[in-house]
Amino acid sequence: MAWVIIVVAGLFEVAMAYSLKMSDGFSAPLPSVGFAVFAVLSFGLLALGLRSLEVGTAYAVWTGIGAVGTATLGILVLGEDASFLKIASILLIVAGVVGLNLAGGH
Repeated sequence: MAWVIIVVAGLFEVAMAYSLKMSDGFSAPLPSVGFAVFAVLSFGLLALGLRSLEVGTAYAVWTGIGAVGTATLGILVLGEDASFLKIASILLIVAGVVGLNLAGGH
């Protein structure tokens, strides 16, 4: 169950980053409030997941979901550049997170 919580926390991190982008420097009220709500949810769920998981691996998964999810959202939704190097780098993040999970204690 703790891993499900970490994955959901990572997804809220993606929503937090997207809201931050949409807030236009906190000048748009609704995305600014969304940023704060998603930040609290993301960090709160991370804290819950860390009750029973190793901090290094759980934090890497959380940030990996956030980084990969946000970069992918930028490409698919915001029309950001999808160069070979960017996509390869995203895949390297995924490989690193998987490697940490395989090497970490369970």
